Amino acid sequence: MTQARLDIVAVGNAIVDVIAQSDDAFLASHALAKGGMQLIDAETAELLYSNMGAGVEISGGSAANTLAGMAALGMQCGFIGQVRDDQLGSVFAHDIRALGIHYMTEARTEEPPTARCLILVTPDAQRTMNTFLGASQFLPASALDPELIASARMLYLEGYLWDPEEPRAAMRSAIDIARKAGREVAFTLSDNFCIDRHRDDFQALIHNGDIDVLFANEGEIQALNQIANFEKAVAATAGKVPTLVVTRSEKGAIAIRDGMRYEVAAAPVEHIIDTTGAGDLFAAGFLTGYLSGRPLSVSLDMGAIAAAEVISHYGARPEVDLRRLLAQKLG
Repeated sequence: MTQARLDIVAVGNAIVDVIAQSDDAFLASHALAKGGMQLIDAETAELLYSNMGAGVEISGGSAANTLAGMAALGMQCGFIGQVRDDQLGSVFAHDIRALGIHYMTEARTEEPPTARCLILVTPDAQRTMNTFLGASQFLPASALDPELIASARMLYLEGYLWDPEEPRAAMRSAIDIARKAGREVAFTLSDNFCIDRHRDDFQALIHNGDIDVLFANEGEIQALNQIANFEKAVAATAGKVPTLVVTRSEKGAIAIRDGMRYEVAAAPVEHIIDTTGAGDLFAAGFLTGYLSGRPLSVSLDMGAIAAAEVISHYGARPEVDLRRLLAQKLG
């Protein structure tokens, strides 16, 4: 195995988030499932965008959000994701490079436009995401940079990108590249609806030993195993992956490795404003600790602190100096 140049490379959706306040009545009038994520087409995206309130545009995407947090914590990161050569594509590329993240995926010149996620935040801080995948669903395997993937200690993949055929093939190729280079692979299940569509594929990745670190939330681990009892659902997967990490919102999070279970309480938050990106930033804190050789208990603490910061404001990117915050909280 050659010496790693980067800490992590992620393959994910290249999305610009449009975040606006909403209420339950608006969600009901548009038949939106509160707290969930649905894929929408261009026509629906245009209709919803025209009806929602004033929004804030922030570069997003689950894996990209995680890298934003990791870069803020001093980790060397690379990202692979597809945009179009349009205004939002330029916004995404500028934002991620400004964070110091290596990003060289060539923009598409054809339709559809760059992906966007229309996020409606209700007063209880729940976020309902409506995602138009746009150009991101046309990431081909040819867009992968094998040398970049092989140069990173870890490959990180998001389940959201498993839906479209081209990115799914690209992610399978990325796993092969990482495995041949002797690198670790982390995977986040992303969403219950995504699991329902691809349960067999995700279980096959686990069964084949393609995943070293698996991220899920409470509902996702239950959906993956089709088991309503949380502890039984965790037990069904814990022995099949080297490291399993499950977040539980206000109940904190757990990590299981080599039969040992570690738990952390949710970090306190004075005012929860927007839960968008909570899982993404939890993964950022946890993986930074994990790749830095910290104990799993400390890595969990780092994830909880990062998640607490991001839900204290709108948007899925940190707004304070995360390194300083972790130093203050961890001592």
